Amino acid sequence: MQQTIIYCGVRELYIHETKHVQEKLETPYFLIDKQKLDDNIKDLKNALATCWNNYIIGYSVKTNSLPWLICYFKNRGIFAEVVSDDEYNLVLKLGYAKDKLIYNGPIKSKHTFLQAIKNGCIVNIDTEREISWLKSLCNTGQKFEVGIRVNFDLEAYCPKETLMGDAGSRFGFCYENGELLKALNNLKAFNNVKVAGLHFHYGTKTRSLNVYQAIARMACRIKSEYDLDLKYVDVGGGFYHSMSGKPSYMDYIRVISGELSQAFDVTKTKLIVEPGVSLVGTPISFVSSVIDINQTIANYFVITDGSRINIDPLMNKKQYIYTIKYMDNTRKTMPTQVISGFTCIEKDRLFLLSNHPQLKVGDQIIYNRVGAYTMSLSPLFIKFYPAVYVKNNNKIIKVRKKWTSDEYIQKSRFEMLE
Repeated sequence: MQQTIIYCGVRELYIHETKHVQEKLETPYFLIDKQKLDDNIKDLKNALATCWNNYIIGYSVKTNSLPWLICYFKNRGIFAEVVSDDEYNLVLKLGYAKDKLIYNGPIKSKHTFLQAIKNGCIVNIDTEREISWLKSLCNTGQKFEVGIRVNFDLEAYCPKETLMGDAGSRFGFCYENGELLKALNNLKAFNNVKVAGLHFHYGTKTRSLNVYQAIARMACRIKSEYDLDLKYVDVGGGFYHSMSGKPSYMDYIRVISGELSQAFDVTKTKLIVEPGVSLVGTPISFVSSVIDINQTIANYFVITDGSRINIDPLMNKKQYIYTIKYMDNTRKTMPTQVISGFTCIEKDRLFLLSNHPQLKVGDQIIYNRVGAYTMSLSPLFIKFYPAVYVKNNNKIIKVRKKWTSDEYIQKSRFEMLE
C-alpha cells in the first residue's frame, strides 16, 4: 500500500468549463490525467516500432468504455477491440471507421459478426456457431478473412501463473485435443474464407514475460505444424507498464518479437496487441471526500462519498494506492481510523489508518491507478454514476456529467398497466 499525505485547501480547487465558466469540483469524481495517457501510448508505440515495426494496437473497450476515452484512442489511430454487439455498435456510433475494429469473444451477434467480416474488420472466431454463420457468405463471390482464437494448456508451460489453473481456459479452440485442427479444416471447406491470423488472450496472476514467451512460441508452433500463411498474430493484452519492479512495454514486446522472429517475417506478419489495463489504469484517479464521522465503541469510522463499488466493484482487492488531502495541518494523531464508503454494505470499508492525523469532514481521499474496469463494472447501486473530468495541461474539463434520475429512467416505461 502506498500513501501520500498532502496538506492543502481543497476549497480552492476549481475547474475551467466551456466559456471559461468556473465550477467547483463536487466529489466524488474520476479524473483522467491526459499527459499520463499520452505517455503510455508513446511508450507502447515506441516499443513496437523498435522491436516489430509492423503492428496494430487495439484498445480493449471493455476495460473502460467511457466515450471520451474511445474517441481519444480513435483519434490516435488505435483500433477498437470489442467483444459484443453493444460495444461494436458503440464504437461505430462514436465515429470509428468500419474497418478499424478487432472483434473478439463468444458473445458476438450473427449480424454484427457478418457485417464486421464484410467491412474488413479483424474478426477472431471463438465458437463453433461462428463457423456455421460463415455459410451465408459462401455464394457472395467475395473473398473474406478471419482469425481463430487458440486455446492451449498455458498452465503446463507457466505453472501456477494462470488465473484458471488446471481447470483451463474456456475460450477458443483447443490445440491439445485436436479441436483447433478440426476448426481449421472446417474453415478450409469455405473456398472464399481464409484463416489470416491467430488470436491468443489469457488471464494470468503474474503477467510475467514467461507467459508471452509461451504464447509467441505456440504461435510459431501452430504456424509451422499446420503450414499456415498468416497476416497477423494477436497476443492479446494483460501487460504491466509504468510500475516499479514490473516489466515494461519494451520488455514484453522484445520477448514476443524474439520468439515470433523464429517463424514469422516481420514484413509479412503484423503483431497485434490489445492492451487495456496498462493504458488506462495508471492515468485515472478517483476523488472522494469525508462527509461524516461515526465513532462507536469498536472503531472511529470515517464515512466518505466514495465507495469500494467505485474503485473495486467486485470488492476483492486487499489494498489501494491513495493520497490524503487534509484541510489543515492542526490535527491530533488517531490510533485507528476505518475509511468507509457510503453504501449500506458492512464490508464497504476501504482501508485502515493507524497512527495518522485525524480525518475530518471536508478532507479528501484520492485513489490512484483506478482506471481499469472500474467505470465499466460499477453498479447503479444507491448512487448513480459520478462525473468524469480530464486534466489537460492547466485545464480540467468535464467529459461526463454526474448521472441523475433523468439518465436513469431514460427509455424506461413505468406507467401503471391494466
